[in-house]
Amino acid sequence: MTLEQKRVELANGIHLDVVDEGPRDAPVLIFLHGFPESHRTWRNQIAHFSDRYRCIAPDQRGYRGSSKPQEVEAYTPDKLVGDVFLLADALGVERFTIVGHDWGGAIAWGVAYGGMMNGRVTRAIIANAPHPVLFPKLLYTNRAQREASQYFREFRDTANDPLVREHGLGALLIKAFGGELTTTMEPEEQAALLEDWSNPDAAIGMLNYYRASPMEVLSLDAPYELPEDYEPFPLPKLTIPTLVIWAMEDLALPPENLDGLDEVIENPEIVQVPGCGHFVQWEKPDAYNAAAEAFLSRTG
Repeated sequence: MTLEQKRVELANGIHLDVVDEGPRDAPVLIFLHGFPESHRTWRNQIAHFSDRYRCIAPDQRGYRGSSKPQEVEAYTPDKLVGDVFLLADALGVERFTIVGHDWGGAIAWGVAYGGMMNGRVTRAIIANAPHPVLFPKLLYTNRAQREASQYFREFRDTANDPLVREHGLGALLIKAFGGELTTTMEPEEQAALLEDWSNPDAAIGMLNYYRASPMEVLSLDAPYELPEDYEPFPLPKLTIPTLVIWAMEDLALPPENLDGLDEVIENPEIVQVPGCGHFVQWEKPDAYNAAAEAFLSRTG
């Protein structure tokens, strides 16, 4: 699918390249991609929903042609969440459903909570992105999750920056994951990603998401227990309709991330997608779209 982008300036000075497809008077879906992708991760969903929803999908800050500040502090969660509301403002959108995956899902959790409080977010659809209250606990106590998250430590190590600036993000991905990055992505999409990763400023921007994150990932030999002074992030229960779609063969985020969602979300809907890796929206687009379609129809 050909996806045309337009340049949108936010009130904070950030510029985003944005896909904006579908009827202008239709309900709005704002799609947030994860690492290390782009708006194109949502190509199957935009094709499916844009006849009856206004589908907005930015390349987020740090990615592709969008603004790529190089300082770590430009990527703190408040700024990434703020971009979404400022994008809605710039496009004349008052209320919307937030949709996210991976890092886009992590931002979507923040948008959902903020939108619940200011009345602007009506629903949330989040795929393979851990909840901000539950995930830190898993990183401390669950060996499988901590082991799967060791790449955080590699991405945060600025000693890797010369490698990234000379050879692109792909070189660091190979260093961090070896040969474990097998996917079913179409060759043309794979080629487009490789080109995106070759931009050194974008590569550093992407890594800054990890460097600015408050999540603590200890070494594997550290104790598997909560620190004595541990206090969970003080979030209220999320009360807007929320769908969590989870690919069950995700090597980075095991299914234990689903445990306890009913304690932090009021009546969460959870759809498990078996036999699928991390990128559920394009690895199993029919399953993803069916789950989202049913949820949107029922909560509309």
